[in-house]
Amino acid sequence: MAEPQAESEPLLGRARGHDCPAAEVARAAVATCRSAQVRGAKGPYSGWVRGGAPGPADLPSRGADFDTQDHPFQNPGPRAVPGMTPGSGLNRPVPGFSGTDEETGPQRTPDERTKAGQELCIDQAVVFIEDAIKYRSINHRMDASAMWLYRWYYSSSCQRILSFTIFLILSLAFVETPSSLTSSSDVRFRIAAWEPPCGLTESVELLCLLVFVADVSVKSYLVGWSQYRNNPWLLAYFVVLGVSLTDWIVSLSLICWETVRIRRLLRPFFLLQNSSMMKKTLKCIRSTLPQMASVALLLALHLCLFTTFGMLLFTGEKEDQLRKERLTYFRNLPEALTSLLVLLTTANNPDVMMPAYSKNRAYSIFFILFTVIGSLFLMNLLTAIIYNQFRGYLMLSLQTSLFRRRLGTRAAYEVLTSLEGGKEDHLQAAGVRPETFLRALQKIHMASHCRQAIMQKVLSQGDRLLSADEFQKLFNEVDKRVIKEHPPRPEYRSPFLRSAQFLFGHYYFDYLGTLIALGNLVSICVFLVLDSDLVPDDRDDFLLGILNAVFILYYQVEMLLKIFALGLWGYLSHLSNLFDGFLTLVLLGLEIATLSVYRFPHSGWKPHTVGPMSLWNMTRLVNILIVFRFLRIIPNIKMMAVVANTLLDLVRNMRAFAGILVVVYYIFAIIGINLFQGVVVAPPGNGSLAPNGSESCGSFEQLEYWSNNFDDFAAALITLWNVMVVNNWQVFMDAYRRYSGPWSKLYFVAWWLVSSVIWVNLFLALILENFIHKWDRRDQHPHSLGTPEASYHSTVELMFRDVLEEPAEDDLLEKLRRHPHLQLCR
Repeated sequence: MAEPQAESEPLLGRARGHDCPAAEVARAAVATCRSAQVRGAKGPYSGWVRGGAPGPADLPSRGADFDTQDHPFQNPGPRAVPGMTPGSGLNRPVPGFSGTDEETGPQRTPDERTKAGQELCIDQAVVFIEDAIKYRSINHRMDASAMWLYRWYYSSSCQRILSFTIFLILSLAFVETPSSLTSSSDVRFRIAAWEPPCGLTESVELLCLLVFVADVSVKSYLVGWSQYRNNPWLLAYFVVLGVSLTDWIVSLSLICWETVRIRRLLRPFFLLQNSSMMKKTLKCIRSTLPQMASVALLLALHLCLFTTFGMLLFTGEKEDQLRKERLTYFRNLPEALTSLLVLLTTANNPDVMMPAYSKNRAYSIFFILFTVIGSLFLMNLLTAIIYNQFRGYLMLSLQTSLFRRRLGTRAAYEVLTSLEGGKEDHLQAAGVRPETFLRALQKIHMASHCRQAIMQKVLSQGDRLLSADEFQKLFNEVDKRVIKEHPPRPEYRSPFLRSAQFLFGHYYFDYLGTLIALGNLVSICVFLVLDSDLVPDDRDDFLLGILNAVFILYYQVEMLLKIFALGLWGYLSHLSNLFDGFLTLVLLGLEIATLSVYRFPHSGWKPHTVGPMSLWNMTRLVNILIVFRFLRIIPNIKMMAVVANTLLDLVRNMRAFAGILVVVYYIFAIIGINLFQGVVVAPPGNGSLAPNGSESCGSFEQLEYWSNNFDDFAAALITLWNVMVVNNWQVFMDAYRRYSGPWSKLYFVAWWLVSSVIWVNLFLALILENFIHKWDRRDQHPHSLGTPEASYHSTVELMFRDVLEEPAEDDLLEKLRRHPHLQLCR
């Protein structure tokens, strides 16, 4: 790892492979920033409100000086400012340039140009720092108008609009033909769904596509032509939009009567391209495919060998049991392959071997060997390969995020350092003045507590220049989350009240409440078991009514005592108390309503007789929610805390994997609708079985799986879920083979491979990765109460910061040297 750069080393003086002496680099950097300042002298950012983002009125009236040869959307704009070489971003001044704006406006005084140029450099640093905070790439245009557009594009409102547009276009599948707006998907009971008129969903879809056109145009403009043509995702974005708009025009021209809409299959791409983590996940999956292919070949060989052996083994014509085995599971090569493939998932075990096993127990050896080799060895080997590939997925993602954080902050440091490079007293020293950085800090969009913490650290440095290492460490505060501080407890003068406050504010009092809630839950379960065999008229709910009233009374007393000990605002500051208090008030309201309707409990009390969902039943259902009280004891048990933290991290880190699953589900559901819509029809007479009851046991019809179809999008999703669980998935394959043809097996096998084999193993690898890291580091970074660190929760990035490798100084400088729109020390 490279040593940190010394404070006196200016700018990019240590970039690899280039001879750039310190003094020359400092002068070049100053000239570079001053060159940009001349162009910024018109005040494109000078009208910014302190701490806020620029507005459209703050932009220059004409476009910035973009490189027209490098960008396809560049309009013929103003000519280059005299004394500037063409190009975007920061440019070098042409020697001999006097600094006048003869063609673009009246000449400004040096002080005006310097002030406007300083604002421009500070705004560039602000954008770089915001990129670092959000782990974004810094390879985008850095001129005035592009920076305003960039910050507007990544603003919360703009990103919410884009996310809502993606959600909206994906949700159209539930409404457009075939519509899912019915209460049941069962072909026997389903009524005709409302179908939107032609042009309704198409209009919404067109609006979404226009938003995506604007999105890809802005992205392409910001990265520039050279970056755009080398970005496969942006190129694919244009292709997908072109195909979608073409298919939309065809759909309207046919008055929405076309049977296949290609653009439906392309919609998940809009979700993929908007998430960098999903792109990384796809890249990891692609790198895993060669290793998975080797195991898949072994599985195919394993299946073929045992299929051939089974067809030769179960050829008996005279023995009834062997004949039944052959006719049921080994009739021909496709049937035998399907039977053993399903056995690989153990979904048809032991059904597949029972006919032969009934004849001779030695036949079981064939099926046991197949299951041991296939399910226990090869399938688990596939799991091991996927986990080995994704073992470093979390750390690799964190390492990439750290590099982007360091690159963005270093770029901001270089820009701010250039402001000091032209001063005589700092000509030989590189660094950022605290007051300069604080000016930039006021404009950065970040959490207020992070801004305050960074500001305090900067002020503690005094007036000396901030070095590159100190500048980067300031932004570790961004990865800290403030723990909400609870209001102070009320102070009582009476010793008795102080003792009572200590008693009822102690965590042992919470344990008592948890035990009482457990007794409440046990009492409800016991009475449910005792009354399960009794008809409603024979039940006597007198005792349970008394117990419920006692428990609810205790909950009221507990809430009041906690308010006494913690104070009202202190009680409300705990989420667990909010949940308990809400349940307590709901229970009290239901109990009062129950007593007002059914009177006080007495012998022969039967409050269940009024309505399908009486107040009494509602009270018992709300009582069950008290079980969530037990979640409060999780942080106090180390092993449970590790497991709970792993689950919470999975929820936060599962977005990329869940997004991949949504994409796969969406694509397979649309394909399933196009292939199998309407193939499952209601049986004659609209009954559950055929009139003669001749359906074979365990078949699609006998199990009444009529709701599992592909007649609409919602039904297709549920059907795919049931197949992914692989319980009885051979029933689905057999039914659709009979209804649509033997080729349908390819669809279900492909879905099994993608969902159950690949995605489930990826999910398992993610669980193991998170749990192992959590468990290995469960005793590290203990925060004792009373320390400053106790006011913060660390994010995952900061938690693993000490085990991540800091990016080498030379790597950062080389990356900055190759920035497509930032010309420093070229």
